[in-house]
Amino acid sequence: MSAARNYLALDLGAESGRAILGILKEGRLDLQEIHRFPNSPCKAGGHLYWDSLKLFEEMKRGLGLAFQQAGGHLESLGIDTWGVDFGLIDAAGELLGNPVHYRDARTDGIFEKAFDVVPRAEIFQQTGIQFLQFNTLFQLFAMRRAGSPMLEIADRLLMMPDLFNFWLTGEKAQEYTNATTTQCYDTGKREWAEELISRFNLPRKIFGEVASTGTIIGDVRARVREELGIGSVKVALPATHDTGSAVIAVPARGENWAYISCWTWALIGAETREPVIDEKSLRFNFTNEGGAFGTNRLLCNVMGLWLLQQARKSWSKGGKEISYDEIVGAAREAKGHAAWIDPDDQRFFNPADMVEAIASYCVATNQSPPDSLGSVARCIIESLAMKYRLKIEHIEEMTGRKIDVIHIVGGGSRNELLCEATADACGRLVLAGPAEATAMGNVLVQAAATGELDGVDEVRAVSRASSEMKEYQPRDREAWNQGYEVFRGRVGMMEVGETRTIRTSRTARTDTDGQGRKGDSNFENVKFEKKRKVSMARRRKEDKN
Repeated sequence: MSAARNYLALDLGAESGRAILGILKEGRLDLQEIHRFPNSPCKAGGHLYWDSLKLFEEMKRGLGLAFQQAGGHLESLGIDTWGVDFGLIDAAGELLGNPVHYRDARTDGIFEKAFDVVPRAEIFQQTGIQFLQFNTLFQLFAMRRAGSPMLEIADRLLMMPDLFNFWLTGEKAQEYTNATTTQCYDTGKREWAEELISRFNLPRKIFGEVASTGTIIGDVRARVREELGIGSVKVALPATHDTGSAVIAVPARGENWAYISCWTWALIGAETREPVIDEKSLRFNFTNEGGAFGTNRLLCNVMGLWLLQQARKSWSKGGKEISYDEIVGAAREAKGHAAWIDPDDQRFFNPADMVEAIASYCVATNQSPPDSLGSVARCIIESLAMKYRLKIEHIEEMTGRKIDVIHIVGGGSRNELLCEATADACGRLVLAGPAEATAMGNVLVQAAATGELDGVDEVRAVSRASSEMKEYQPRDREAWNQGYEVFRGRVGMMEVGETRTIRTSRTARTDTDGQGRKGDSNFENVKFEKKRKVSMARRRKEDKN
């Protein structure tokens, strides 16, 4: 690994997209941002859409700029995006409608209708995926219920990075890590959940063969090269789900660690060799998503910096832009432990005004609403830290591991107050960084795909050599433990906490098991253990081969 190798990561997040050139040399990776562009959803006809064509134009522009910056020598490129959202294409390769945004209202109230078709525990048995109303399964079910003709016309479902790869190469590859986010994939058997797809009356033909992470799927097609004036570039499949890319770049050692990949969402989890599909993971609403190099990501989605992003929009309505540094500075000056919210309450999912939504929650839980910019920001940050602690405790209970270190990666690792609060709330060492974990993981898996690196150990060794981490030790244990008890009480008042992460206002109700339907928590009555053990044995055999 002596000569420099150039790779391009096209990394799309909920707010922006970037083209990042990765230069790998002598065991270290240097990342250079070449192009940045906004990712602004569009409202039309009562729905919220991604502007996929605009995004693709910006990605092509980033490719052209990166090719020039690399002196005409790019080993490969890889695309990562968020999960769950998709495009449908017909037999001629034409896109059938704009991809719908996961925050669109079409899946409001979907759980009650879906669980009438297949009970919650049975869905979890097959997929091991956290119940979120916007999962691909529920989006497709909403389309079926609405009588959408697109399901009959469609030839293939392509997740967002798969769609962009198709436009770049002409190849209809469905990458593994993103396929596992759909709740249509059996993570134990490593194949589409045939029975589930059938029972929801979804067309089986749209679910194509799943391609392994780290595969080279082809070259950028000739017409794109001619348009951009570039030479040949291979297209690789990193972990195309951005969390998968971020987690594989966590600069960790050993097993007693957890990660928080913190951007718009906070993904809190641990790596396991096998999916953890049992009563506890169902009750705690955790997910099992496929990772690079045969890993499993046992994690939970928490509504992360979205709350701060949307509060910032509320504060900027008068025309004055407020920076995140100003917001965090004001939060430092505000009184701590003054009010608590559950970041995953439905009212925070897509409110017209986040600050008003927070005030509404506080009133509903008999708290005085925060009355200043700083106090609102402090409430958000400290509540996120407390939710992180709750989920870390769930991970310990499910895995039997003692979590000693929490790695915070992504944009949230730059928020020092959030990192401090996380260490204090969780009572554990926090190591923050790298902020660019997603782009780093994207590039490093490309490097493995092209033969420059070999496996997860080498990938993480390069990540450690290339990352600057900041250490945060826990402080004020007694005060934070007392605050945690208050937080749990406030969260419990809204009937969420441990069992219901994202719920819809139309289906929220008081049930005996807190799961959305009476009796669904009786997971042990679902007879699937023998099937699961067989599939696990099969998976271990495949991994050895």
